[in-house]
Parts: sequence; C-alpha cells; structure tokens
Amino acid sequence: MQPAPSYSKREGASFFMQNRRKLILALTVVFTLNIMIIALAQRADAVTYARGSSGGTVRQIQQLLLDWGYYSGEVDGIFGSETEDAVEYFQSKNGLTVDGKVGPATMEALGIYEGGESEASGTADNELALLARLISAEARGEPYAGQVAVGAVVLNRVEHPSFPNTISEVIFQPGAFSCMLDGQWDEPVADSAYQAARDALAGADPSGGAIYYFNPVTATNAWIWSRPEIITIGKHRFCA
Repeated sequence: MQPAPSYSKREGASFFMQNRRKLILALTVVFTLNIMIIALAQRADAVTYARGSSGGTVRQIQQLLLDWGYYSGEVDGIFGSETEDAVEYFQSKNGLTVDGKVGPATMEALGIYEGGESEASGTADNELALLARLISAEARGEPYAGQVAVGAVVLNRVEHPSFPNTISEVIFQPGAFSCMLDGQWDEPVADSAYQAARDALAGADPSGGAIYYFNPVTATNAWIWSRPEIITIGKHRFCA
C-alpha cells in the first residue's frame, strides 16, 4: 500500500489560493450574468405603444400630441397611422429616435410615467421630473440661481395668457427651447437641477418674472434681442 502523498504548508496555501481565485472568478461571472438577465427582463417588461395598440394610455398620448400641435386626429385611444405620424413628428422635433413607436424614452419625453401611483402624486412627480430635465438641459453649468431662474421662466409662462397653461405643454411647445433640437434634452439630469426645480415650484424666481431668456453670445434672432431685459444671471439674459 502506497503512503498518502504529503504536502508542505506552502503547497497547501498555493492550492488554496488557486482555487480561491477560481471561485471568485466563477462568482463574478454568475453575478454579471444575473445583472444582464435582470436588465434584459426589465427591457422586455417595458411597454411600447405602436400601431395597433389601444387603450387609455394611447388616448393620453393622443391628447398630449393634440394639445402640443403635433396631432390633428381623433382622440379615440386607437394607435393608427395618424397617431404614428404624429409620434414621428414629435420624436423628430425633440431629439428622439424617429420610429413612430412610444417606448420608454418617448414616454418620458411626453411626461407619461406608468407606475401605479395616484393621479395627483403622479402628476406632481411628472412635473418635477420634466422641469428638472429642462433646467439641466438648458442651464447645465450655470450658477444655481440661473438654474432656478430657467425653471421660473417655465412657470411664469404657465401663468401667462400667451402660453400654454401646463408645465409639460410649455416645455414641449414646438420651438420653445433649443435643448430639444441640440440633444441636450437626452443628457443625464444634474442633481442640482432637481433642487432648482423644487425651489422654482416652491415660488423662487431669481428671473424677476421673466418669460424669456437667451444667451447674448449665441443669439442671432433680432426679436429676442428686442425684449426688455430684467436681469442677467451667468450666461443668460432674462427678459419680459
């Protein structure tokens, strides 16, 4: 009978380390795969509305597009060719992938968030998210007071008879904000923009009641230069 082989402590430690590394590698692979599976599952669960869809959310999409001037058809909750054309028009004007389908990105741009919250709280959350995204896109890198002022301009327009009367309608009014055309709308929202949106919604208005603003360095429109100046904050001139 052969004696059992003997191992030195160094050999035993080396064997342990090799297997430990293999175990860590295996666990890392399993963890990564789990994350990928979860991400794929979440993507699969995301609802996309397209031609042939119907229901209350489609009706809401149609109503928003109608209110904002992108749609002229009937608000019937049926996603047909007219709705598809309107969605494509909205997407083209707001820096989105133009496919005629209302997926997560277009839903967010429309200000529609499905999640089961109450209508009142859902509306408030939607308005905060939309205003924060607009502030971040239009005033990224500006002083905090300038960020709040941009949010205040949106709210001042809501109260002004010459503009739509909701935050989402003001933000998505065709041609109202350059960030919809230059891709800034789709950039991540800065943390400061959320606080600026909250302050603006709470009544803060460093703009002094402005309903317009522009960057004097880049603005070429003669009409905007004709607006009476109220205050300049950072790179933006705020006007009546």
